[in-house]
Amino acid sequence: MVGTMTTRVRWAIMAIATLTCAGSAAAQEPAPAPASRASLLEKAQADKAAELRPYEPDRVEKALNRVEKILRRGVNLHPFFDSAYSGGGFTLGAGYVKYLSDYNTLDFRGSITFSGYKRIESEFLAPRLFNRRGRLSLLGGWRDATAVGFYGLGTENTSVNDRVNYAFEQPYGAAVLDFWPTRKFLLLRGGLDLSTWNTTSGNGPEPPIDDVYTPETLPGLGGSPTYLHSEATVGIDTRTSPGYTRKGSYLGVSFHNFHDSNGQFGFHRTDYEAIQHIPILKETWVVALHARAELATSADGQAVPYFMMPALGGGTSLRGFSSWRFRDLNSLLLQAEWRIIGSRIAEMALFYDAGRVTSRRSDLFDGHFKSDYGVGFRLHGRFATPLRVEFAHGNEGLSLVFSAKAPF
Repeated sequence: MVGTMTTRVRWAIMAIATLTCAGSAAAQEPAPAPASRASLLEKAQADKAAELRPYEPDRVEKALNRVEKILRRGVNLHPFFDSAYSGGGFTLGAGYVKYLSDYNTLDFRGSITFSGYKRIESEFLAPRLFNRRGRLSLLGGWRDATAVGFYGLGTENTSVNDRVNYAFEQPYGAAVLDFWPTRKFLLLRGGLDLSTWNTTSGNGPEPPIDDVYTPETLPGLGGSPTYLHSEATVGIDTRTSPGYTRKGSYLGVSFHNFHDSNGQFGFHRTDYEAIQHIPILKETWVVALHARAELATSADGQAVPYFMMPALGGGTSLRGFSSWRFRDLNSLLLQAEWRIIGSRIAEMALFYDAGRVTSRRSDLFDGHFKSDYGVGFRLHGRFATPLRVEFAHGNEGLSLVFSAKAPF
């Protein structure tokens, strides 16, 4: 009996000792380490990812996406808002595109204005030549401008009240090849075109030009020269597209030779142009700057006709003045814009333009500049500006601009 009790006591002591050791070991086991910052961030990101939903475009974006899908499939009919000549007024037009391959197209198009300006032309376009380094355009057409304004030569000595009108008809054919040797950055352009300027007295409420001027007082009056025009351009271009961009620059020089088959009105012209787009605050603002000089020189004692002289005024130069308001042998244009990007397709711009024309190149920076300022609203895509509406004010009043292309 005593042996049995002793055995039981031993077992009880052993059990108590085992429990005590286990409890001591449990007490000595370290507590779990607190979670690290990296693990907390990973957990937060995982929780956020679980709550993400696919982006749902609004109604405007859905409509644009549908239009883009249709365009990718190929649309034959399209609007065409290019006037026969600047100053013709509001333009209506349409075109028909025939797709000759995946990229090459043949476009038949025409337009008319309420003042009777007419334009009919066709263009073959091959945009991806030479392993996508070249772009070829073959263009042929006819245009008719019925009331083009002429105000005299020079900047200081002309008045808006001096306007007279002339008209012209012009058949033309042209070939232009753009080539990028490095696919980006460097641009080379070569062009050749043939056209005839059949000038006559103009229509409209203003006097016809031959009531005020004679061939002796105005070079080219009554002339109808046939020009073989050749062009060569070298440029550095880092813009997204000439039609619309928010960054990048363009710096180029173009050489033009206008050979008159009759040997009366041949001349040369050199164009210098610089464009800079400066994005601010992740492209929510853009500062855009533009400078252009056009310098014309008669060839071998011939005369530069008045209707071919460099000019300022209208929707792409001095926007607060009438189209072709200032003409002379040389022109200088300076422009600045502050563009405020409102959405993916719309923006507003505040702008300032200044410029002058002179008979001598040395006088371009010596004298009074005509200037204007205003505000504009644009609808745009990734590579083009199909609608631009602007209000510009100069010292001759307020002008309203409608255009289907970017100002520069």
